[in-house]
Amino acid sequence: MTAIVPPYLLARIAETDAPHLARAARAARATLEAGHGYDPDLTRLQLSIDENGALVAGATPSPDRVVSDAQNRETLPGVQVRTETDPPTGDEAADEAFDGLGATFDFFWDAFGRAGIDGAGGTLAATVHYGVDYDNAFWNGERMVFGDGDGEVFTGFTNSLTVIAHELAHGVTEFSGGLVYQGQSGALNESLSDVFGALTEQHSLGQTADEASWLIGAGIFTDAVQGEALRSLAAPGTAYDDDVLGRDPQPGHMRDYVETDEDNGGVHINSGIPNRAFHLTATALGGQAWERAGLIWYRTLTAGTLPTTVDFAGFALATLEAATAEYGEGSEEVDAVRAGWTGVGVMADATSG
Repeated sequence: MTAIVPPYLLARIAETDAPHLARAARAARATLEAGHGYDPDLTRLQLSIDENGALVAGATPSPDRVVSDAQNRETLPGVQVRTETDPPTGDEAADEAFDGLGATFDFFWDAFGRAGIDGAGGTLAATVHYGVDYDNAFWNGERMVFGDGDGEVFTGFTNSLTVIAHELAHGVTEFSGGLVYQGQSGALNESLSDVFGALTEQHSLGQTADEASWLIGAGIFTDAVQGEALRSLAAPGTAYDDDVLGRDPQPGHMRDYVETDEDNGGVHINSGIPNRAFHLTATALGGQAWERAGLIWYRTLTAGTLPTTVDFAGFALATLEAATAEYGEGSEEVDAVRAGWTGVGVMADATSG
């Protein structure tokens, strides 16, 4: 399940008996029970070979966006309401989704020369107004799907660019070979989406690593919630601390790694560790984080050499190899990557002992 709101958080809301959150509790229970048919096989890229034997992907620097409206049903794709040739609809969710798809496309193209999720300029599809009080947004293997939230805990999900880019990045991961959504490889899958979600927002705002908030899902909580976002890459475990939702459970170091059978082996919880490693790397290098740290992570993901069940240590080594290939052994980029993974306990500190 590649959804933005982790099941452990929905479970906390579902269990509350607070009268002022009765609607939110019902919405959370319904969201947990709802299936959305995620099928990673839908996201396998089909390439062609031209008459000269060259690989043809048909990349284009222009997005092809299609937004549909589920009209509060749980049926996809819904009624098409906006394409590239249409003016704004006046529906806030539909227009925010359209703009977010475009900003994500622009980020991947400008930063990495990637044309869309599939790398070939394929359609970016989204559906808004999914279900009634649906407390999540998810990637189902072929499109983004957004609920409207319950109005008591969640305001909706299209008003956060990090949410949109996070879910679309799951598609990038699938097209790049995929990472099994379980345990550490699943946490890396989640972390990569958080990384590219944060970088998309930074790219859109023209921010440097030091200027950025490094938050995922800022703005999707109502004012009743004591919290600023779903997750923080800079300080995992600090995004919210609320009487109903509890405290953000993400660890930022391997000493606090959470062993659990829930949430596919803690994919949303333990993603805080590689998230923090990226933040340490990006802030050590400074400047615009997508230019060096982001490029290293992107090269690692798309090299075609990652095992689908790679663990944190294996991914860390792969980022070192990518940094070395891109910038050379002994470069400040390699040093920053190594320090990032050392800082979260995934790699041993060569200077200690």
